[in-house]
Amino acid sequence: MRYMLLIYTDESLAATASEADMQAVMAAYYAYDAETMAAGVHQLGEALNSVTTAKTVRVRNGKSLVTDGPYAETKEQLGGFYTLQCKDLDEAILWATKCPGIKSAPIEIRPLVDYAA
Repeated sequence: MRYMLLIYTDESLAATASEADMQAVMAAYYAYDAETMAAGVHQLGEALNSVTTAKTVRVRNGKSLVTDGPYAETKEQLGGFYTLQCKDLDEAILWATKCPGIKSAPIEIRPLVDYAA
């Protein structure tokens, strides 16, 4: 089954982190990538740009309304994701606990819909 790990982060922490801290975080993510690839569960993983670059689009009365930023104001923002092929939810939970982002914010696990099934 495919699962998406949604990695939340507090962007203000990155803004105050030192270069050495950022290099350590990236090294942890590169190691995690390598581990998921070696285990054969890695399908896709990406980091997202800051919420300051985000736009939210809605249609109201037949017209598009574009606003800056994410839909909700929260302390934690969606910072990236992984799509993993796991045998079950327990394995997806295991991979979420190994994700470097878990040290500072939650990881949301969502099963992906299999339309072919």
